[in-house]
Amino acid sequence: MGRFLYLNAFIALHSIVFCLWGLMISLFDKTGSRVHFYAAVPWAKAILKVCGIRVRVDGLENVNPDVARIYMTNHQSYFDIFILLACLPVDFKFIFKQELMKVPLLGITMRRAKYISIERENPRKAVQSMNEAARRIREGASVVIFPEGTRSVDGRLQSFKRGGFNLALKSGCDIVPVSIRNSHRIVPKGSLMINKGVVDFQIGKPISTRGFTKRNITLLMERVRDAMEQKLVAERDVPP
Repeated sequence: MGRFLYLNAFIALHSIVFCLWGLMISLFDKTGSRVHFYAAVPWAKAILKVCGIRVRVDGLENVNPDVARIYMTNHQSYFDIFILLACLPVDFKFIFKQELMKVPLLGITMRRAKYISIERENPRKAVQSMNEAARRIREGASVVIFPEGTRSVDGRLQSFKRGGFNLALKSGCDIVPVSIRNSHRIVPKGSLMINKGVVDFQIGKPISTRGFTKRNITLLMERVRDAMEQKLVAERDVPP
C-alpha cells in the first residue's frame, strides 16, 4: 500500500511540475518540439526510473528522425505513453482522444506541444482532425497512433481501426510498426497498482504505403498488424 500511494502521488505531483515547465517552454516554441524534448521526454524518463521500469529497446536503426512517418504501436497500458516518450528518439505528435485534452493542466500542455486530438463521436470534427494531422505530417512532423483504439487486457493484439491507415494514405508517408511487450503487467487495465518489471520496445522496419488505396487498405492493415504480431510472438517466451 505504501508503494502504491507513493508512486501515484509522485506521478501526480511530478506531472504538475512538468506541465507548468512545459507551458513555460511553449512561450518560446512555435512547433512544440522543445516542449516534447525538454518537458515530455524527461517527464516520462523520470517516471519509468522511479517506478522501477526497465525498457529493452530494439530496432533503433529503423528510425530516421529527419523523415516524417506514422509510428503505429499496440496499446497495453497507460505506461505506453511514458515508454514511447522515453524510447522513441523522434519529435513526434501523439494522436489522442479528445477526452484527454479536457484534463486540467495536462490538456493545455498537450495542445501547446501540438499533439492532436480526435473527437470520435463527431464524424465531421474527426475528419477535420485527420486533415490537420495529414497537414502536420506533410510539413515534417511524425505522429504516433494506437490503431487498436483501446488498451488490451491480456497483452494480445486486438483488431485495428481504419483511421490511422486512412491518414497514412492521405499523407503519403511510411508506417513504422512498433511492438510493446509486457506493459500490461506493469499496470493492468483498470488498475492503479504499479508493478516493477521489464518491457520490450521493438521498432520494426518502415512499411511503404505506395500501391495502397482505400480499396485495398485492409491489405495494408494486415501487413502492419502481422509485423507487430511477429515481434510480440517471437518474444513471448523470452524471460524478462
